[in-house]
Amino acid sequence: MKKVLPIGVDNFEKLVLGGYCYVDKTMLVKDLLDLKCEVNLFTRPRRFGKTLNLSMLRYFFEDTGDQEKNAQNRTLFQGLKIMDAGGEYAGQMGKYPVISLTLKSAKQPAFESAYVKLKREIAEEFKRHSFILESERVDAGDKEMFQKLANEEAGYDDYSGSLKFLSKCLYQATGKHTVILLDEYDVPLENAYFQGFYEEMVSFIRSLFESALKTNDYLQLAVITGCLRISKESIFTGLNHLKMISVLDKQYSEHFGFTEAEVLGMMEYYGVESRFGDMKAWYDGYTFGDTEVYNPWSVINFLYDLRTDVQAFPRPYWINTSSNDIIKDLIRRADMETREQIEMLLAGKTMDIQVHEEVTYGDMCSSGENLWNFLYFTGYLTKESEYFKELSIFLRARIPNAEVKTIYQNTILGWFRETVKKQDFRDLYRSMEEGNAEKMGEILSRQLFSVISFYDSAENFYHGFLTGILSQSDKYLVKSNRETGNGRSDLVVKSPSLRGRAFILEVKVSDKIDNLESDAEKALGQISDKKYAEELRAEGYRNIDCYGISFYRKDCEVRFGIKG
Repeated sequence: MKKVLPIGVDNFEKLVLGGYCYVDKTMLVKDLLDLKCEVNLFTRPRRFGKTLNLSMLRYFFEDTGDQEKNAQNRTLFQGLKIMDAGGEYAGQMGKYPVISLTLKSAKQPAFESAYVKLKREIAEEFKRHSFILESERVDAGDKEMFQKLANEEAGYDDYSGSLKFLSKCLYQATGKHTVILLDEYDVPLENAYFQGFYEEMVSFIRSLFESALKTNDYLQLAVITGCLRISKESIFTGLNHLKMISVLDKQYSEHFGFTEAEVLGMMEYYGVESRFGDMKAWYDGYTFGDTEVYNPWSVINFLYDLRTDVQAFPRPYWINTSSNDIIKDLIRRADMETREQIEMLLAGKTMDIQVHEEVTYGDMCSSGENLWNFLYFTGYLTKESEYFKELSIFLRARIPNAEVKTIYQNTILGWFRETVKKQDFRDLYRSMEEGNAEKMGEILSRQLFSVISFYDSAENFYHGFLTGILSQSDKYLVKSNRETGNGRSDLVVKSPSLRGRAFILEVKVSDKIDNLESDAEKALGQISDKKYAEELRAEGYRNIDCYGISFYRKDCEVRFGIKG
């Protein structure tokens, strides 16, 4: 039997013992030991293997205090690359106490509840090291404080300094320095920013990190992961020994995400290599350092579908793994310049952005440049090339792949639907009822200038644009025949009463501005030639008007036809 695909499995021990497919990333251990940076911050987009890598590091480095358990942990790495890297690396296995903490559960609507969640996570990690309470090397006062922290009974200042305190207790009990692993450190910060308590959360996280990473004499090695590289000044104050490794860095570039060779190997293993073209178009496109990288979450999910049906369609799996609040905020705040930039990206072009690696969530909307940086570092844009200018690094950035493009498009469509619900389109309906094609064209063109367009799927875009606007009336029903694929007219707008009005709209997309008028005439002629009105007549409608509408980018032309 083939190994199981690990959808949602981010515990290394469970993955190995459960017979799941594992793409070997254990050489991360070698790089960490070779480069000898005491505190390492890895920023990568969500679902790019950060949590699984930290879990792997925990099982590699951790001295559990139980020789049998340590031996079991060692067997997890048999046959993996790190075991062939040399005895100096294998000799580091099971050598240190490990503090492993995830912050990704702190996504509550208020600081008080988010703090309670973080406190609970810290308490659970204390309980995992409860052997400290049995050690004669730890004094009674520290044991008492340890118990309070484990029982969630300590105060705010105690929890903000808890990781350093736990390191101290572990050193007293074992005589060894501690490895600290902190996963998704910026999740509570992102949530706090959008929920309105950012400063309170920054204050707590800063205190937690300063005590654990800056003045901790019991620290051996720290690895922190997140999506964004939050400013040193706001979080990592004074951490001069901190090494930040972002998607720009060439070091460690192959350890997060899948390389093309790894993806091809998996596809061949499961016998679905015939679909490599779709896999590449949809889930490749990222560049970390100089390494081409695929989205691992989406690759695994697509492989899962292909194993059931080798003809399965690719889907945007990544879109459902987060709220995409950054994209929503970009669309909501977009001025005309930003809308043009988004349209340019959706057309497959690049845009130049100056790199600002150390920013805060509070800076995100202070300038368009900061927002584009956020989109780059969180995976919504990728680097096509980079250059140095005026003492700064600049990127030529683009949308990575078809999957991310659908996130932009779906977010734009959702924003458009919400926007049109708030507008009054009675003038449009009045013009349509009066046969005033010129006025209809003016209203539709004005609306087009306020929306973000994606022209590579132009007919669907304009069809959705018209449907969204016309559906706001409580006087008429709108039927989209394009969605049924039955070869009828594009749109039918009709009164619920057969004695009322009915309208047939046919849409054309022009390939150049000079063809707008003739294409509108062609659309109108098609209604007559293909006798689209006959179905409405058969239903019982007698008052039928016809409109041919053509679009070219932000321009629109409307032609009114003879009543059916």
